[in-house]
Amino acid sequence: MPISYSCPHCGKQFSVAEQYAGQTGPCAACGKPITIPGAPSFAFAPSAPKPGSGGGVGVAAAIVVVIGLVLLIPCVLIALLLPAVQAAREAARRMQAGNHLKQLSLAMQNYHDAYNALPPAVVTDASGKPLYSGRVLLLPFMEQKPLYDRFNKNEAWDSPANQVFSQMDIPTFQDPSAPRGRAGQTDFLFVTGTGTALEPRDGASFFDIIDGTSNTVFMVEIKGSGINWAEPRDLDITQPMALPPGNHPNGNLSVFYDGHTQMIPKTTPPQTIHAMATRGGGEIINLP
Repeated sequence: MPISYSCPHCGKQFSVAEQYAGQTGPCAACGKPITIPGAPSFAFAPSAPKPGSGGGVGVAAAIVVVIGLVLLIPCVLIALLLPAVQAAREAARRMQAGNHLKQLSLAMQNYHDAYNALPPAVVTDASGKPLYSGRVLLLPFMEQKPLYDRFNKNEAWDSPANQVFSQMDIPTFQDPSAPRGRAGQTDFLFVTGTGTALEPRDGASFFDIIDGTSNTVFMVEIKGSGINWAEPRDLDITQPMALPPGNHPNGNLSVFYDGHTQMIPKTTPPQTIHAMATRGGGEIINLP
């Protein structure tokens, strides 16, 4: 196959047979020495992209896509795992809130063992004026006896002598899922009112709970109660009513007089709530 070449001196083009490849001789036009190039090779090799051909842009685009995927995958995984993490945290907070209610129920039962009576929902003075909540009376039975001893039982919960104590946050009175409100807020309220075990009278006992301690509610958790743990104010269910919102997605945590905790669903009818609150109505309770 003829070999085509150009003189590097004068630029004249020539064509010679393959047998002269690699030989040196004078240029037929200018006489200067030139070397005949080797025979052409038919091995194909990838050629580098020409400037402006777009090859570099394609590589850059591929790199951007890879980086995007690397950054996106963790985000997708987090989005998928986040609901499960939040559900696990809520379950843990709900369990802790239930434990606090059980501690309060145990304190109530120990109070009953000591005095043969339930603690009154409200402690009053000789004239009947409310002084403080019966939650104060539970303090010695929930590892808070030093606070109980310092609390002035002859004065109101918000008197100058008691205010420093009633402003203390007591974890047992708090639901971990509740937003923090005023200092000393309680998320757990006594169930009170006419017909309940803690209706406005003193001296009630377990024997007065004719419906049974496992069927009668002692305390309920309420979201944002705004009530201080020492304040003589609670949840009055004298009339059938729906429970205020709770701190948990499905309803309100509650504890019964026998010490078991239970979630009262949001869909529970007011009549059923009233039946659980009263001590001697003889109602049949069917939660949703």
